[in-house]
Amino acid sequence: MLPSLGTLLGCQLIGEVAARSLGLPIPGPVLGLALLLTLIALRPTLADRLRPTTSVVLAHLSLLFVPAGVGVIGNLDVLSRDWAPLLAVLVLSTWLAMMATVGTFLLVRRWTGADPA
Repeated sequence: MLPSLGTLLGCQLIGEVAARSLGLPIPGPVLGLALLLTLIALRPTLADRLRPTTSVVLAHLSLLFVPAGVGVIGNLDVLSRDWAPLLAVLVLSTWLAMMATVGTFLLVRRWTGADPA
């Protein structure tokens, strides 16, 4: 399990270092995920070695939200002061994400010629 965790965290670390040192507007974990996907494409056996560890991590994914929840509680003063703009941004970003999903679905459906059932 430790070598698998080392691979996962190593990819994230490399992505974080690359994003910060190059001043990229992409989050480090996203670059790390792209690196991990590239490594898996180059060495498909890597996916089989990572699968047991990633299954455990995904099974306990809810634990990773605890720090975010603590951060929200720690910033209740900001939330109580700026709740209206935050709510507006949350609703707008959710709506935009849904519209992007629908647009992507329609575009892929047109490209593939699939007819909805």
